[in-house]
Amino acid sequence: MATMTRTSWYARPRSAPRDTGAPPPVPSAAVAAFHRTLPGYAPTPLVELPSLAAELGVRRVFVKDESSRLGLPAFKMLGASWGAFRALSEHYGLAEATLEGLRARVRGERPGVRLVTATEGNHGRAVAAMARLLGARARIYVPSGVHPAAIAAIEDEGAQVARVAGTYEEAVRCAAEAASAADTLLIQDTSVPGQDQVPQWIVDGYSTLFTEIDDELSARGVEAPGLVAVPVGVGSLAQAAVTHYRSGRRAQSPALLTVEPDAAPCVLASLTAGRLTTIGTSATIMSGLHCAAPSALAWPRLRDFVDAAVSVSDGETARAARDLAALGVHAGPCGAASLAGVRAALASGRRRAALPPGHDRTVVLLATEGADANPHPTS
Repeated sequence: MATMTRTSWYARPRSAPRDTGAPPPVPSAAVAAFHRTLPGYAPTPLVELPSLAAELGVRRVFVKDESSRLGLPAFKMLGASWGAFRALSEHYGLAEATLEGLRARVRGERPGVRLVTATEGNHGRAVAAMARLLGARARIYVPSGVHPAAIAAIEDEGAQVARVAGTYEEAVRCAAEAASAADTLLIQDTSVPGQDQVPQWIVDGYSTLFTEIDDELSARGVEAPGLVAVPVGVGSLAQAAVTHYRSGRRAQSPALLTVEPDAAPCVLASLTAGRLTTIGTSATIMSGLHCAAPSALAWPRLRDFVDAAVSVSDGETARAARDLAALGVHAGPCGAASLAGVRAALASGRRRAALPPGHDRTVVLLATEGADANPHPTS
């Protein structure tokens, strides 16, 4: 495990060319079309908060409120549903499957296929919910420190929970090993050696979130974002943001800011070092962002396209959650991290100057989970 001096801020040097990698491919329109077939689908709110704009010294601030997404209190169902749908369609050799057709196929076999994954809470609950929707079995591996209420929420979806006496990364290894069994599919939201296809489908699933932001801003006659703040664990949502905003179809693309806990800033450490880096971590209320290493699938995109990265303390995030709640957005610690991160990025003139021009126009904060989505170990 690499050791290094921690820093709480990274900005791409102004002398370095921006967006150095090849433009990422745009996900198929089939992703959003599929999501519209899921029971209870509706775009999540994009809430404008003028008081935050005044505080931050920017033109406008919008919060993408993911506190209720497809019946769950976090954005993760977007990726888990598309990843599971594509993996099961390939498993059964169904080239043009529909949700109903796939469900009939899964329920027609007993004991049938099993979906497995590792999680700190929200992703595992989403995979369990998708398994229940399709009639599949699910086993969810959880590392030490996951709150009992989060485990209970997964079990309430009908999944079997396997507790791992170790870290998230160790739980991922256990889930990957379990996937070697017959009729068992790994639906993991971080890359596993030799198994990058499903993580890529999960990233593609997140594209619907950004399409909704575009559609809502356009409908209101608001200019495209100048800055988008993304909470980061292994970096899959940030990879989806890169894919959406750096696809080459835009004359101007927003500054992309990643936000992590001070206790687990693996993307920040990797950007600072210039290479994918594994770090030591400590406990944090931002349990869904508690990861020691970026996804190997996400890392090249983050390296080439992220403009800035910041880490924030539990106290800063708790304050952000309280402030958002007072404004009507009930975000959990991971979701509130985006506000804490933008505050940390814009509080300093030096940091502001390091961001690309136009970052102070329209700012979008991704509030990725609701207040009750993923209880943290200290609650």
